Amino acid sequence: MARSYQFRASVPGRLELALQSKIAQVHIGLIGVGRIGALHAQHLAMLSQVDRLTITDMDQKRAAEVARRLSAGVVETPEALLESGVDALVIAAATPAHAPLLHMAADARVPAFCEKPIALDLATTDAVIDHAERAKILVQIGFQRRFDAGYRAAREAVRSGGLGDVQLVRVATHDPAPPPEEYVAVSGGIWRDLAIHDFDIAPWVIDRPVVEVYAAGQAHAPAFARHDDIDAAGAVLRFEGGTLGIASGMRNDARGYDVRMEIFGLRDSIVVGLSPRTPMRSVEPGVAAPVEPGYRDFIDRFADAYRAELEGFLHAAQTGSESPCTVHAARRALVVALAADRSRRENRPVRIDEVG
Repeated sequence: MARSYQFRASVPGRLELALQSKIAQVHIGLIGVGRIGALHAQHLAMLSQVDRLTITDMDQKRAAEVARRLSAGVVETPEALLESGVDALVIAAATPAHAPLLHMAADARVPAFCEKPIALDLATTDAVIDHAERAKILVQIGFQRRFDAGYRAAREAVRSGGLGDVQLVRVATHDPAPPPEEYVAVSGGIWRDLAIHDFDIAPWVIDRPVVEVYAAGQAHAPAFARHDDIDAAGAVLRFEGGTLGIASGMRNDARGYDVRMEIFGLRDSIVVGLSPRTPMRSVEPGVAAPVEPGYRDFIDRFADAYRAELEGFLHAAQTGSESPCTVHAARRALVVALAADRSRRENRPVRIDEVG
């Protein structure tokens, strides 16, 4: 009999039952197979924990093609996906669908991985958090940099004390080319769409929350100005304890996809994202130009991290351990992004407690 996707809180989920009976392999449902969803599908199909993969997408032709290529199942709707008896959901649909789909997962008491953000506003985000907590389901939000080897090494370096007192942090996310205007129109702006990754990873690495933001930006391309957005952005971050941060964001970096983090301590300084493929060119005499091409995009730069975050999700779901990136962590990053947006508009420092 097909399983209903409405559950009482007292009924154990399929993944809980699988764990109790020591069944390692699970049936995963994937919602959305656009660019990042197709990558998730590929990774899920390769994971040993996944016995069965079923996908759905509003573009049914696209869903059928991905399913055929990966020998996965395909259904027409998210409701049908839940009725098929999936053990967990991976949500890679467009941002406006995230919150409704997370509510659906909570109703079904099914663990869910969801691409960032939960939503673009706090009211919608908080409603999802409340529902997920009442349903007692695992939710992991897709801030993949937490699973990148470089950022994890930086976090360990800070925790070890080897850097000494961290006094300054620089973070950067620069896209190689602007997104289409139709994407800009619904993205929530550069702070919530692009820089939110920096607003998550910097506090995670140095283990200190942001307490204040002073931000500025400029729209160079008309497509951004038309939607009251910017394509070049900078912000000064003040962390708890006095550490300062500098964040930069760009939508048009001619040399490639540039994502870095620099941490300056009293005993040592380190960088994440410095490699032969870092899209920078030195003009110092005697320094050779890069021989390798810069990173093309976020998939090129973070392919391993995207796979690792799904492995982390399945591990947490199967063992009952804490989410590697909780809904509360996602909320904190959103609050910093909202504070940055307010700061730019009002041309003043904005404390985090003013916003969230």
